[in-house]
Amino acid sequence: MTEEHPLTSDPTVSLTRELIRIDTQNWGNGKSSGEREAAGFLAERLRALNTEPVLFESEPNRTSVVARIPGRNPDKPALVVHGHTDVVPADASNWSVDPFAAEVRDGCIWGRGAVDMKNMDAMIVTALDNIIASGELPERELIVAFFADEEDGGKLGAHWAVDNKPELFAGATEAISEVGGYSINIDGQRAYLLQTGEKAMIWLRLRARRPSGHGSKVVPTSDNSISELARAIVRLTEHEWPVQLNETSTEMIDALCELTGADAEQVSPDELALRGGFAAAWLRASLRTTANPTMLDGGYKHNVIPETASVAIDVRPLPGEEDAVLEQIREIVGNGIDVEIDWQAIGAQAPSTGPLVDASLASLREYDPGAKIIPYLLPAGTDNKSLARLGIDGYGFAPLQLPAELNFPAMFHGVDERVPLESLVFGRQVLEHFLRTY
Repeated sequence: MTEEHPLTSDPTVSLTRELIRIDTQNWGNGKSSGEREAAGFLAERLRALNTEPVLFESEPNRTSVVARIPGRNPDKPALVVHGHTDVVPADASNWSVDPFAAEVRDGCIWGRGAVDMKNMDAMIVTALDNIIASGELPERELIVAFFADEEDGGKLGAHWAVDNKPELFAGATEAISEVGGYSINIDGQRAYLLQTGEKAMIWLRLRARRPSGHGSKVVPTSDNSISELARAIVRLTEHEWPVQLNETSTEMIDALCELTGADAEQVSPDELALRGGFAAAWLRASLRTTANPTMLDGGYKHNVIPETASVAIDVRPLPGEEDAVLEQIREIVGNGIDVEIDWQAIGAQAPSTGPLVDASLASLREYDPGAKIIPYLLPAGTDNKSLARLGIDGYGFAPLQLPAELNFPAMFHGVDERVPLESLVFGRQVLEHFLRTY
């Protein structure tokens, strides 16, 4: 049951809750509740801003929407401001609340998408509402997009749009979206992560093929597809990928040293990342390749040794390391294990200094004087990957000032996902200032 809270009627809070109540679950591989209702709902909000949104579907019910809003300064390149409307599935039996009821409890909105990323979708729309209602325009032309299918690599959303409708993004050189701009606690100091790059993504499958047979026989492990696959999984998961610093992670280390007073010559990057509190897992993962098994498939009957067994592996190499990592994985798993690529997306790095970074910091300081930012390389992925193929530099800037005790990174794809109401209002204010001034 929704509690009484002075911010419950705030426009950003209300819109976030409305969006959460639209079921847009995405199981991947084309299985989805669909984004048509959410895209249509947001298109109406964009029309109210005197825009002419373009809705398109890569497949039935997989709908994205894009609109252009003119800026005051036509000499500046356009900025893509984008979100996605799909969410990962939520099993209600594991939650404390209905994941699609958008309850307000303990000063937070609870529900699937409260963090990833219907909160940012609502912040974008309501920030623009305020700018247009004041009779003004943003500083530069904005290309506002709400994509389908981000949670499955953007295959039917941003990736499809870049391949089939690149003209929608003509004139843009930069983009902002999710998984950055939120505050973390470093040695008792508040700082804001600014995502200035993303690791690459390779979704691959390891497959073992061996003769099938009766489950009662004496079978060498080398002749059992499941046994051979299990050995390959262990070899891969026990492999220690080395720390590799690039431009983005070097900037992150420098920022962490400045905040903590540590000496990078005396303290390892891993030790510095561990001082990132709840964000430490994200920061550590940004320093190296990761390769994690996520789904197993093999066999069809208890007494039959199957001919094939496979495992899905989520591989996140550093930008530019994709081919080298694939070659190393083939060496690790060994002969007799097929390595099949299901989906692959590039990594990217945008400049971690410059006008956009300066403007994001200035907007944060407008509402949190003394704010500091930490550039970082996102170990996961966003639709910025797709836009990077058009030469658009992508940033994660969904600003939220968060309570130090809230494990916000755990909310991404987690159970009992929630976001504080006060954080949403702060985010809209910062984002509005940014769009007015950058």
